[in-house]
Amino acid sequence: MRFTDKLLNISRKNNTLLCIGLDPDPELMPGVDVLEFNKAIIEATSDLVCAYKPNLAFYEALGSEGLAILEKTVRYVPGDIPVIADAKRGDIGNTARAYARALFSIFGFDAATVNPYLGFDSIEPFINNQDKGVFILCRTSNPGATDFQNLCTNGVPLYEVVAQKAREWNIYGNIGLVVGATYPEELKRVRSICPEMPLLIPGIGAQGGDLAAAVRYGADAGGQKAIISVSRQILYASQDKDFARAARNTAREIRTQINDYRNNAR
Repeated sequence: MRFTDKLLNISRKNNTLLCIGLDPDPELMPGVDVLEFNKAIIEATSDLVCAYKPNLAFYEALGSEGLAILEKTVRYVPGDIPVIADAKRGDIGNTARAYARALFSIFGFDAATVNPYLGFDSIEPFINNQDKGVFILCRTSNPGATDFQNLCTNGVPLYEVVAQKAREWNIYGNIGLVVGATYPEELKRVRSICPEMPLLIPGIGAQGGDLAAAVRYGADAGGQKAIISVSRQILYASQDKDFARAARNTAREIRTQINDYRNNAR
């Protein structure tokens, strides 16, 4: 099944635009191992999400054991829920092909985030996996994003150039963009450039992004194709034995807020 179809199917089934970032930090976890933690979070929230998004850095930091945990985590997610590798890969063609093979064929991710700084050939191997989603970094949520992404080329901010290029490259309909909730006006602009493209929207919760604006500007005309990612606010709603129940309660509250904003925007 194509990534976008899988995303829309589960989004409608679970009535949600919420994505949970599976970013385990042992210092914040309540005395359980990482795999047990991930499984508990997935079991508690799988009816509330449209995707899960593990950030590979948290697993790589645990060495070879962490990569094994990552592989088992991906397999544990129910098959109808897409899993996005937050990997931010981007390198010359031969290396990019190896990255794409690792993420899509070895680990079995449904989609991945990629960095377009090296140009089209650095992300082409990902795009050529036509059933997989490819989320290009466009206007990221971090404060330092302005160092480059707002620079103008021929009078156009670089992040807009990236959005325009992504639209041109989207010949298989499998490209999306990463646009942070911390920059709502830029999110609005990107959605106007790419009205039908999935947008992965981090920055809610710990980073202080505006949830109402993320929904209003990020969703497409049908109220879909916005993947609103929340990690720490849900994962560490409690640092005690009730962490899974607390995560579920917080995820449910955020889903309700998203749907209220979505309904009011129509």
